[in-house]
Amino acid sequence: MVSSKFQAFWNHPAGPKPIIISLTCPAVHFWAPTFKWCLNVANVAEFVKPPEEISYPQQLALGCSGLIWARYSMVITPKNWNLFSVSSALAATCTYQISRKIRYAR
Repeated sequence: MVSSKFQAFWNHPAGPKPIIISLTCPAVHFWAPTFKWCLNVANVAEFVKPPEEISYPQQLALGCSGLIWARYSMVITPKNWNLFSVSSALAATCTYQISRKIRYAR
């Protein structure tokens, strides 16, 4: 038998259960933010990259995307905590990368 916590997670409107998305009821599917974690992993893997190879436009675009989607995840109903966490982490890793580039430039 499935535990009640897993069942609640599975049936949550922002959970992994496949949902039908209509134009009148927009939703952020569970799997899109889950796969967005790959961007964070790639950004963390580049922490060892020399600072002169860091791209300002790329990191700025990713960081802004993270901030925008983190905000959006808190205004939609139901709140999508998976999207919030991945977007916040993306903004944080981009901020760190940009700070590395700025420190190198000085």
